Amino acid sequence: MSNQAIYLFTTWAIPVIIAITFHEAAHGFVAHRLGDDTAFRLGRVSLNPVRHIDPFGTILMPGLLLLLGAPFLFGYAKPVPVNFGALRHPRRDTMLVAAAGPATNIVLALIAGAAFHIVGYLPGTAAEWTADNLRNGLVLNVMLAVFNLFPLPPLDGGRILVALLPRPAAMAVARIEPFGLLILIGLLIVLPLVGQRLGVDLNFISRWLGAATRAIIVFILVVTGNM
Repeated sequence: MSNQAIYLFTTWAIPVIIAITFHEAAHGFVAHRLGDDTAFRLGRVSLNPVRHIDPFGTILMPGLLLLLGAPFLFGYAKPVPVNFGALRHPRRDTMLVAAAGPATNIVLALIAGAAFHIVGYLPGTAAEWTADNLRNGLVLNVMLAVFNLFPLPPLDGGRILVALLPRPAAMAVARIEPFGLLILIGLLIVLPLVGQRLGVDLNFISRWLGAATRAIIVFILVVTGNM
């Protein structure tokens, strides 16, 4: 592997591993604090990335989207097991557990933005490598937060939606969960490809997600004094 390939790998792999590991560990940690120790007993409240990486969702799917030139990159890790019935206040705590992952990613993005201020104190190559890691970390964490807040089970946004809806509507939305990832693949990959064939722009979901991501990135850059 060439030096350039190693450089590119480290400046993307490190932010990805940190973003996904902290996201999943946050779900398990908050669930444990709110009464469910399922993830804790299974060792998923851990910063060991091996416990969270899913070969398809963490590696193959983002790679496929990158090859297809998708405007919005996404992926997922092995879901942290949560027994929502064991939570002390199931509806409220379900929302808190679900929100913990995206909230952690936003915190990591803020840390990355704030850390840009130390880059100028580092020597040349180290400064460039650190800046690329921080830039990729900021973008990836915001993308992961925005994607996971999409209101479709089993994503975090879908779980929050189920907790907010009246019981009959919540049960109807919850039934979608086994098909959620297939629906996402259809919306984000298949539908735009069909649109290309038909000469129609059907890439609206990616555009919305991309617009939300850009807005949050700009906000973080302003808040952290980088704009």
